[in-house]
Amino acid sequence: MIFDKEGTTTIVFQEKASLSTFLKNLQKAYSKLQHDNIIVNLFSFDTLTADDLLEFLQLSNTHRDSGKSFVLVSGKVAYDHVPEEITLVPSIQEAKDLIEMEEIERDLGI
Repeated sequence: MIFDKEGTTTIVFQEKASLSTFLKNLQKAYSKLQHDNIIVNLFSFDTLTADDLLEFLQLSNTHRDSGKSFVLVSGKVAYDHVPEEITLVPSIQEAKDLIEMEEIERDLGI
């Protein structure tokens, strides 16, 4: 598992692992990441479905309930095919922009 920390945001990705292994590793490492906004880069996975992304729902809900952003990045699944509780964008830059907007909203109490 690879972590790329930029300020209060950590981008997480992994090469050459199954999605279930990646998710298990992410859950194990969560205690180190829980105070950061998290971007999960899923570009290394050749095939993804909306059901695959649902595997992240519990972790996403836990993290968002703590007042931090949790964003999945993949161009393989359309965002309208996943529940709105899961934040999905097609690029890392869009994830960073979204987190910046969410931080502004939290600062303003929106």
